[in-house]
Amino acid sequence: MSRLQVVSGKGGTGKTTVAAALALALATEGKRTLLVEVEGRQGIAQLFETEALPYEERKIAVAPGGGEVYALAIDPELALLDYLQMFYKLGSAGRALKKLGAIDFATTIAPGLRDVLLTGKACEAVRRKDKSGRFAYDYVVMDAPPTGRITRFLNVNDEVAGLAKIGPIHNQAQAVMRVLKSPETAVHLVTLLEEMPVQETVDGIAELRSARLPVGRIIVNMVRPEVLDAADLELVRTAPRSTVARSLSSAGLGGARRGGRAEQLVDPLLAQAEEYAERYALEHEQRAVLTELGLPLHELPLFAEGMDLAGLYELARELREQGVS
Repeated sequence: MSRLQVVSGKGGTGKTTVAAALALALATEGKRTLLVEVEGRQGIAQLFETEALPYEERKIAVAPGGGEVYALAIDPELALLDYLQMFYKLGSAGRALKKLGAIDFATTIAPGLRDVLLTGKACEAVRRKDKSGRFAYDYVVMDAPPTGRITRFLNVNDEVAGLAKIGPIHNQAQAVMRVLKSPETAVHLVTLLEEMPVQETVDGIAELRSARLPVGRIIVNMVRPEVLDAADLELVRTAPRSTVARSLSSAGLGGARRGGRAEQLVDPLLAQAEEYAERYALEHEQRAVLTELGLPLHELPLFAEGMDLAGLYELARELREQGVS
């Protein structure tokens, strides 16, 4: 299993939820996982029902088997201060630059620099070791930007390394790309069984492959339970209305007389079945498109009551059972 797990997906597919569940799943049986947020939305804090995350690594959950999940919300300005201190030893001069607004100015006029800092901080956590020589974290999970810009986000260090031919910036960018383009990294895409998210997933995978970035798995989120299968739907489509009415009466839903309660329920019931049949066909069609991509495919259930902390642990269990961790 790759040590840096990058999770992306079209907006609205639940990529942050999947990233959090993946971090829990990977932390099972005593492992340590760092869950990294790069978009400043504090989505991780909301999912784990904790206060807003600071720019520091903080333990936010304990996984089954005693593993630990830490979280970090990367602040580009503070990451740049770290960078300046690491390579240029600016110390208090760096803090003075922040007070003057120079740090914010730099990350605003050069958005590519912002992505360099975000990816660099995550890769530093992947490479970091403790005094005994062991990795500080067994896994780092990044809740990454949406599919539409994930390739550029991950590939920005290649561009920087090309612009800065020598020096610490060049060396840092190359070191980051060695992690991102190696088996240490896997980029997972989260989607729904709907046409637009699936198409964006197909396009995203093509872009990642073109950039030689390692594609991992496709995770289909919020999958509705299958109420009727193809044979059931065919029976509903071909059964006479009178037969359906008699079946409803036999089930105790209204009398058998003409115009009775059972007969009144037939049209709404058949309309609902037709709507379900359309969705069933669409989902099977989109699942076939994803299967053709030749990547491991996993499905996570829809929680009708919404997502809470208990649901997050349930999703982590689903991922473990499907062999993701």
